[in-house]
Amino acid sequence: MSTTVLTKKEPEKKLLRPKKKKAGRSTQTGQITVRHRGGGVKRLYRVVDFGQEKFKIPGKVIAIEYDPNRTAYLALVEYQDGEKRYVLAPHGIKIGDEIICDEKTEVKIGNRMKLKNIPIGTEVFNVELIPGKGGKMVRAAGTCAKVLGQEGEYTILELPSKERRRVFSECFATIGRVSNPEHIFEDIGKAGRRRLKGWRPTVRGKAMNPVDHPHGGGKGKAPIGMPYPKTPWGKPARGVKTRKKKWTDKLIIKRRK
Repeated sequence: MSTTVLTKKEPEKKLLRPKKKKAGRSTQTGQITVRHRGGGVKRLYRVVDFGQEKFKIPGKVIAIEYDPNRTAYLALVEYQDGEKRYVLAPHGIKIGDEIICDEKTEVKIGNRMKLKNIPIGTEVFNVELIPGKGGKMVRAAGTCAKVLGQEGEYTILELPSKERRRVFSECFATIGRVSNPEHIFEDIGKAGRRRLKGWRPTVRGKAMNPVDHPHGGGKGKAPIGMPYPKTPWGKPARGVKTRKKKWTDKLIIKRRK
């Protein structure tokens, strides 16, 4: 699905919200918590229905639109009751296609149903982690998870990272893979375009002085010169586990590589 499939229309006005810029700063203290962020073009947020709450009501795709806030495209769906909503567009969906969200329905691109009713080997995306809370996983452009099997009250999924985990079978997922798989081949091309996305210039740590970064100091093109890579605050970086212990760890069957 390339940019040629996008509908030439203005975004749906009722589904737009103002989006305040944070510039990498904490909302509590105002201090910079993420470096190299700031500027960027003004954007409006599109309200996306990740849970597809229009249950058992068929909807018709009337437009496929670009979203400046995410890598995937959005599909504008008009339901039989006249309401319009944005959903994540699956790869291969066309204007005029009908989709539905139900406990069990036809295994067709764009349809959404419970994991326990999805056949083994099917590709899915926008997967719920807690029933009724809306899709949380597999939402980036071109990604999909694969249903590997059913195990009691759990469904086994293989995620895009090749991690295998159990997910509650009562959770919903959408059939297919996320639109815009060509996103991985995107070439930014120039520094100005990067600035428009809200990314400021980045200086290498080893080009700084020792007072400014753990990698600083040394003459010429010196290597890191430390026992292991560190952040500007001295914490280990690159290849270090950062995931804290969570209750969902017991649901992981095989870690990602």
